[in-house]
Amino acid sequence: METLSSRVLTAVVGFALVVVAVYFGWITLLPALLAVGLVSLHEYIRMLDRRDIDVRRGSLYVFGAALLIASLPGLPAPPWAGGSWREVVLGFATFYFLVIEVVNPGERPLERIVYSLFGLVYIPWLLGYFLLLRYTPNADEGLLYFALPLLATFATDIGAYFVGFFFGRRKLAPEVSPGKTVEGAIGGLLTSFLLVLAFTRLAGIWSLLDAFLYAALVASASQLGDLSESLLKRALGAKDSGNSLPGHGGMLDRLDSLLFAVPITYLFLQLGVF
Repeated sequence: METLSSRVLTAVVGFALVVVAVYFGWITLLPALLAVGLVSLHEYIRMLDRRDIDVRRGSLYVFGAALLIASLPGLPAPPWAGGSWREVVLGFATFYFLVIEVVNPGERPLERIVYSLFGLVYIPWLLGYFLLLRYTPNADEGLLYFALPLLATFATDIGAYFVGFFFGRRKLAPEVSPGKTVEGAIGGLLTSFLLVLAFTRLAGIWSLLDAFLYAALVASASQLGDLSESLLKRALGAKDSGNSLPGHGGMLDRLDSLLFAVPITYLFLQLGVF
């Protein structure tokens, strides 16, 4: 009961904070993402410590924060044709990690470069899409579209859990996450589609086909994000990414699905489906 109470309280408080952060735009969303990103990077580094894998810790935090700031919509374009400040930061980080290992290689320099860059791409780069989506296609409609991956991911998780619990037989990825089933994945997709269809009909956007295509993409992305984090934890010998959220494990444990679902939503919208 104590664990359940902690989970419920954490979920309620977390939901309220997300609503406030998203509603008021970048002025609240950026600080929230910076906090989430730094906590998630800390959890990532702690998991690497279990396997005695070293990264450039200070540089990882600095470049992670810079990537999120570079994701702010409305920033003037770099003073050359094409590209974005996100690409500039990521490119400079790659150059920096290579140079610093040449100057001061120590032990296993290639390992440090690879895991440092993976941490940047997996966490702050993907979190940057939260800011981009919030202002797609503009500040007003962006609030509506930002709700889509939150609702679709929630529906996918609920549908996959209950359908998998009652009807699950065939394992989806037994080596990565033994509890997930093919039946659960299908149930998550159908539940996501129904909720997305209801939401888009009420909002007066999208056709039946658009809703189905989006639900299929985001449900797949959501479950792939979950499996990817499970793969990471299994490889690093961790049960949870951390204990920053009482009753829920670590920040990455709660973010895993959204880290894939939000970018997929942003890219889906860039195809002109609005």
